[in-house]
Amino acid sequence: MFFHIRLERNLQLHPRFFGPQLRDKLVEKLIHDVEGTCSGRHGFVVAVTGVDTIGKGLIRDGTGYVTFPIHYQCVVFRPFKGEILEGVVTLVNKMGFFAEAGPVQIFVSNHLIPDDMSFQSGDVPCYETSDSSVRIQKDSEVRLKIVGTRVDATEIFCIGTIKDDFLGLIGDPTAGA
Repeated sequence: MFFHIRLERNLQLHPRFFGPQLRDKLVEKLIHDVEGTCSGRHGFVVAVTGVDTIGKGLIRDGTGYVTFPIHYQCVVFRPFKGEILEGVVTLVNKMGFFAEAGPVQIFVSNHLIPDDMSFQSGDVPCYETSDSSVRIQKDSEVRLKIVGTRVDATEIFCIGTIKDDFLGLIGDPTAGA
């Protein structure tokens, strides 16, 4: 799920950037430092949408660097238990498969794959129905449901399932049946 939130960050800037373009340099450094990062509390920062305030800088003793408090708005992506996502399969093995949905990686265990699908090893490992009508392999697009998340300080891990109605391979009329 995507959210538009306000966050705060302290940025350090070298004195060589002080001058008429100071605000532009701070905004550029903020975007470079936070976009694409993950905070376990808020999720993955997708984009900085605006800078509300830049506080007065505090000079750090001995270095000359100045620390500026910045309040900004950004769009974050945070997956939740029960959420339905579409992703691309990146790895298939006998334990299950991994899929990526935006910045998050989701593991789908073979216990959370429908019982009529079985693992097929070979040149291209995949999960396939007995009549070969549905085949999930690397680069397949799947619709899955998140059944669990684990949040670390800088990363979010998800467990998913395709063992439910309307989940599974996308584009195949027999998927999820």
